[in-house]
Amino acid sequence: MSALNRMWYEGRWYQWLLLPFTLLFFLLSALRRLLFRLGVKKTITLPVPVIVVGNLSVGGNGKTPLVVALCERLQQAGYKVGVVSRGYGAKTTEFPHQVSANDSAPMVGDEPLLIARRTGVPVVIDPNRPRAAQQLVDQGCTVIISDDGLQHYALGRDVECVVADRRLFGNQQLLPMGPLREGLWRLKTIDFLILNQPGESLESPKISNMPTPFQMSLQPGKLINVQHPQLQRDLVELEQESPITAMAGIGDPSRFFNQLKEMGVRLDHCVALADHHAIGKQDIPDGCVVMTEKDAVKAVAHAHDNCWYQPVDAVLAEDFYTQLIQRIAR
Repeated sequence: MSALNRMWYEGRWYQWLLLPFTLLFFLLSALRRLLFRLGVKKTITLPVPVIVVGNLSVGGNGKTPLVVALCERLQQAGYKVGVVSRGYGAKTTEFPHQVSANDSAPMVGDEPLLIARRTGVPVVIDPNRPRAAQQLVDQGCTVIISDDGLQHYALGRDVECVVADRRLFGNQQLLPMGPLREGLWRLKTIDFLILNQPGESLESPKISNMPTPFQMSLQPGKLINVQHPQLQRDLVELEQESPITAMAGIGDPSRFFNQLKEMGVRLDHCVALADHHAIGKQDIPDGCVVMTEKDAVKAVAHAHDNCWYQPVDAVLAEDFYTQLIQRIAR
């Protein structure tokens, strides 16, 4: 864990040295929200429902599996789903860009590529989210999911889902003292709070008028070979492998490592990479390597034949989907 993450999620005395910068961040973000409320900055409202899946804190915490699950469930309910994303780290300079399954992760970003490949729904990346969403509406999409973008108020929304993992909201301070993009007061205005805390008994924050949180767990599937996706294997088969290295470049890599250990995998090494880390050949060790699906889309150009990834499916209570579909149907 980096010094910054230790300060954010464990608390350190020196966080108070950043108080002036946090006050400046607070004033600027408050002014920006005010400009949207007054209409000085325009919010674009679309003729179809828009669902935002975001978070209050920086870094990944399980948004992508939830977006995938929403795409699948809404398609089953008869909606034509489209996804918009900023495309964090994407090298393409032409926007809006519709993601193809044949695109590379460096070109379009790891998460948009993962979503496009897993779901088959149209995914458009663009820093201008309303423009990306309008392109999907023009293609006939009847519901839009915004991957991240809770604070992107230029795009109107009908439903807001906030995802938090076992770290919750850290020291509950705004950037840069803490990990928060907006204060915990924002939980009073959202529609759904989803806690990605498998195996944890952590309690959600005690905020009045906050929606009752839903628990989300990530159900792992069979291992899939990074270079040869037609090859699959069960975790128990790893007993014959040595050494075994686990790699993860997500918001909380320890979550992936602990999941493997709890499933009986004997790990010789754990490699924790920064979220969205661009994986190179030097990052991939010899021997059996197990990584996340998000890392696999970045590692395919450098992976050897004994690199595997473990896909996960988000599992939520049926009542969550019932309430969500009722809201967008209105």
